[in-house]
Amino acid sequence: MDSTTNPKPTFTDRLRIIFKGVLDPIGAFLNRTGLTPNAITLLGLAGTTLGAYFLARGEMMIGGITLLLTVPIDALDGTMARLRGESSDFGAFVDSVSDRYSELITFGGLLYYFAVQGDQLGAMLTFTAAAGSVLVSYVKARAEGLNFTAKVGLLTRVERYIVLIPSLVFDQPLIGMGLIALLGNITALQRIFYVRIQGHARMKKNPKI
Repeated sequence: MDSTTNPKPTFTDRLRIIFKGVLDPIGAFLNRTGLTPNAITLLGLAGTTLGAYFLARGEMMIGGITLLLTVPIDALDGTMARLRGESSDFGAFVDSVSDRYSELITFGGLLYYFAVQGDQLGAMLTFTAAAGSVLVSYVKARAEGLNFTAKVGLLTRVERYIVLIPSLVFDQPLIGMGLIALLGNITALQRIFYVRIQGHARMKKNPKI
């Protein structure tokens, strides 16, 4: 079996398996309350927006803790949909778009803070981190649209939050932005190279393509 078309499970995939026993009971409880998966998605987005508000004010610890409490909600909407038997492509689409908004809103709060402080380095690192984060997701989506896979790389969404949240809680946002700016863009390049390998393999099998 070709490892380029069947990559190893990502860190996120492993976390979902590890915490399935925790997520399923919570998801089942939320379903019984009448909440829908999309409502949970929007609740997570609202929580992220609140966290970004604190970051924009320079309240890094509060913003970081708010994100820490909010980010796990992202795993619940998919769990709820699966338990309902209502998993759909549109639901996955909404969830993915919401994730991108959540990240960009968070980076927007930090960018505003650095801009107000006149911190040019912080602003540039935040912009570069946001660009890298979006590209990581875009490369994967574009690759899948062409029937390639791209679930590889150092810093997927979960890992980005693992870097970001502690840097905020300990009031070291520059370190967090620097690491995400560097490793996020390296991850995007890793995915591009991974797709390139698959493209070359496809050309060898079907030279007329």
